[in-house]
Amino acid sequence: MTTTEVDPRTGERSAFPPGFLWGAATAAYQIEGASTEDGRTASIWDTFSHTPGKTVNGETGDVAADHYHRYRDDVALMGELGIAAYRFSVSWPRVIPGGSGPVNAKGLDFYSRLVDSLLEASIQPVITMYHWDLPQELEDAGGWTNRATTERFAEYAAVLARALGDRVSMWTTFNEPWCSAFLGYSAGVHAPGRQEPASAFSAVHHLLLAHGLAVGELRSTLPAETKASITLNLHVVRPATESAADLDAARQIDGLANRVWLDPLFKGSYPADVLHDTREITDWSFVQPGDLEVISRPLDVLGVNYYSPTLVRAYAGAGPKATADGHGKGGETWPGASAVEFLPQQGQHTEMDWVVDPSGLYDLLMRLHRELPDLPLMMTENGAAFVDVVREDGSVPDPDRVNYLRVHLNAVADAITDGADVRGYFVWSLLDNYEWAWGYDRRFGVIRVDFDTQQRTIKDSGRFYADVVRANSVPSA
Repeated sequence: MTTTEVDPRTGERSAFPPGFLWGAATAAYQIEGASTEDGRTASIWDTFSHTPGKTVNGETGDVAADHYHRYRDDVALMGELGIAAYRFSVSWPRVIPGGSGPVNAKGLDFYSRLVDSLLEASIQPVITMYHWDLPQELEDAGGWTNRATTERFAEYAAVLARALGDRVSMWTTFNEPWCSAFLGYSAGVHAPGRQEPASAFSAVHHLLLAHGLAVGELRSTLPAETKASITLNLHVVRPATESAADLDAARQIDGLANRVWLDPLFKGSYPADVLHDTREITDWSFVQPGDLEVISRPLDVLGVNYYSPTLVRAYAGAGPKATADGHGKGGETWPGASAVEFLPQQGQHTEMDWVVDPSGLYDLLMRLHRELPDLPLMMTENGAAFVDVVREDGSVPDPDRVNYLRVHLNAVADAITDGADVRGYFVWSLLDNYEWAWGYDRRFGVIRVDFDTQQRTIKDSGRFYADVVRANSVPSA
């Protein structure tokens, strides 16, 4: 898995090893719709998006891309692209309304039918158990600040494993728990919209504990060859200068963004500097004996999401403080790092105002290779939002997205060449979708969705990605 090959016919490098897994990713609330059908109850994102002022234009995921009704057509489009795997999330309130109690057979049957459709199309299903849609009733009881939520999640994981484990061999517990904890409980710009810094750290721990409990359920229920993972949106944090103050600013953000997850997962402890930096916010008394042993249960794969690097410096206290990183509104995104300033970066930016910089992805993969040399990596999200224009002939040229994918795929190939054990790549996203608090204002899909008609159109980026999948290499520009 650590070397690339040369095509003897063209002399060009074949960028990816044999067996490299090519896929596409989505999330339940962003695409399914059918928010009140067949027994599904409200999640925190239903409540948040229906709260005035929380999302762009007050838009919700009530209908989204209507995948619940159109999944067979979407599977056919995956087949047209030639992808080998589909990473999707399960809606907890669709399977267990309210988060606990009886299983909703109709909700579970939807995912069973989806899995069967994928397998019939020779597409591997990859399940994410949680992509931010906590049942509202559990939030009403404290959400991820309540230790009991971890037990409910373990029960939910067991239900999914028993129902789908005979056909699904790759499982992810959580997608981007950093967003759930810090954007949901401290910044308040994601559901449930709370601005309580101490609660964010309680959420960090309980998300991790729920992950460990779920891994235990997978191990006890499913065959030994089943792959268990978690997906993290790890940040590439760069200091503006090599000054001691800027280096310390980068250390603080790295602690909150990366090491507060990586250390308990793989070392069985929380970083001492993070505990010190946050001592005036929380005493971490929610960590109980035995928790870290559960959290650090061995994994088979680490999912990696990457979009853009982060540039920081020590805040000098003069003038307005920059809060770049895409979440400048709301409460405190980085509790415990109030003296850190986020800086704008030079270069092309996506519609999310994220700089296009594939060197960050290479650096991230190489860091993980150094720190976790025996753990396979999977690129579980990577992509870009740009403004799409539909031509009169119905085609959707999106050269900026094509270029974004090209340069980031080349970065993955370079990391593999230099030793990183990356086993696959999932483009974000298969479809244009409901982009959380941005509503329908940001499009990430390689397939365009007309949200008025639900018509799907493969964009040029989708055709480009299909070429990559077919050739197992990145074509020259």
